[in-house]
Amino acid sequence: MRLSCVFAAGLALVGLVFGADSAVALNAPHTLHRSHPQAQHLSPSHARSHASARRSAPRSSKSASASTPRTSGTVARRASLHTRRHRGTYERFTASSFAAPGIFDGDITTGEDPLVRQAAIDALDGMNGTAVVIDPSNGRILAMVNQKLALSPGAEPCSTIKVSVALAALSEGLVTRDTMVHLSGFRMNMTQALAHSNNLYFEELGRELGFERVRHYANQFGLGELAGYNIQGEQLGQYPSEALPASEGGVGRMCSFGQGVSMTPLQLGAFVSAIANGGTLYYLQHPTSQAQLASFQPKVKRTLDIARYVPDLEAGMAGAVEYGTARRLRANFSELPVFGKTGTCSDKGTRFGWFVSYSQAPQGSLVTVFFLEGGRPTFGPRAAELTGAFYKNLWDRNYFAEKTQQTATAAVAPLTDSDPVAAPSGVIQ
Repeated sequence: MRLSCVFAAGLALVGLVFGADSAVALNAPHTLHRSHPQAQHLSPSHARSHASARRSAPRSSKSASASTPRTSGTVARRASLHTRRHRGTYERFTASSFAAPGIFDGDITTGEDPLVRQAAIDALDGMNGTAVVIDPSNGRILAMVNQKLALSPGAEPCSTIKVSVALAALSEGLVTRDTMVHLSGFRMNMTQALAHSNNLYFEELGRELGFERVRHYANQFGLGELAGYNIQGEQLGQYPSEALPASEGGVGRMCSFGQGVSMTPLQLGAFVSAIANGGTLYYLQHPTSQAQLASFQPKVKRTLDIARYVPDLEAGMAGAVEYGTARRLRANFSELPVFGKTGTCSDKGTRFGWFVSYSQAPQGSLVTVFFLEGGRPTFGPRAAELTGAFYKNLWDRNYFAEKTQQTATAAVAPLTDSDPVAAPSGVIQ
C-alpha cells in the first residue's frame, strides 16, 4: 500500500524543530542521510548504552544492526518553499469529508452514556468519521458513534503510530525524553518530536530499534489483535510480519506514519487507555443492554510495564495540544489538561485524520479517538479541533461536575450485597 503524506513540506529544517506555524510539513516523508554510524546520532550524555538496550530486547528479536543495513550516501529529500506552493497538484482526493444522511442509524446505543454520545455527535458536526469514548479505568466504551466505521478493518494509523514507537524506545532504554537525536542538519528530543510530529526523529528510532523489536512492542500494546471482548462486528486490524521493503522506506517509514499497518479506532483507544491508567490493557467492552450495563465487570487482557515511562510520553503529548500539531483543540477547550497525538495521511484518494487523547480530571480520565475519512478538509489537526469541541460540550453540560458528585456519593455510600453490580466509578487507581 503506498501512502502519500498529506501536506508537502514548506519550511526550512530549523522551522520544523522550533514550533513553526504549520505543523503539516513535519508529516512529509523524508529519507535520512546516513553517512555516520547510528550510535553517533544519539547524545551519549542522555541515552543509556546501546548494549544495555539490546540486552533487554525480546529473545526473538534481531539486533538493530542486523535488521537495518547501513547505507551511506543516501540523499536527504529536503523541504522547500517551492514544493509547498504547489502541494495541491500532487494528490487528487475522491472521498467526501462530509457524512451522508443516516450515518448513525445503525448504532446500538442502549448501554451507552447518552450525554457522552450526544456530545460526540455534536462535535463531529457533519464530518465523515467516528468517535469512540472510553473509560480507561475499566475498558467500558461510553460511546461509539458511527459504529460501522469504528468496527471496520481499520486504516493506516498515520502519525499516531509514533506513540507506540516512542514507548518502545523508552522501554528499551534507547532514549529518554531529553535525549537529543542528531538528524539531517538539526537535532531534537522526544518531547519536541511528539509535539511537532517529526518524521525524521521516528524514522531514526525505528532504524535503531529494528523491525523485530518494533513489532514486539506493537503486539504487546494490542496492535494486530482484537481490542474488544465479544463486540459484535469488530474486525481485525493488521500489523505486518515483516518490514516494508527498503524501496518503500523500510522500518523507518513504518515508524514515522504507519505505512503497511492497519489499525482500528478500538485498538488505538485500548492502547492509549493503558497509557492513561498506568499500564493495564483492558479488553474494551460495549454494553448493548441495560442488563449488560448492570452486570459489567472489567476484563484485563494483560499488564504493561510502562508506568515509569508515561511522564516522558505525556510531556510530548501535552506539547502537541499546547503548541504543536493538536493546538486547535485549545481553541475550543482549555479547562482541563489533555494529552494527545494527531495523525494525517492518505491512501488511494482518501485522506485520514486521527486524533487520540486522554483528559486529566480529579474524578477520572476519558480516552477519545476521533477518526475522520475524506478529502482535503480531513486531517489530524481537524480531528483534534473536533475533540476540543467534544470536551467543551461535556463541560457546558456539567458532565465533569456530575461525575465529581457521583464519585463523592459512591465514597460515602458503598454498594451493599443487595445492590446491583455497577461499573467502577471511573477514578484511576
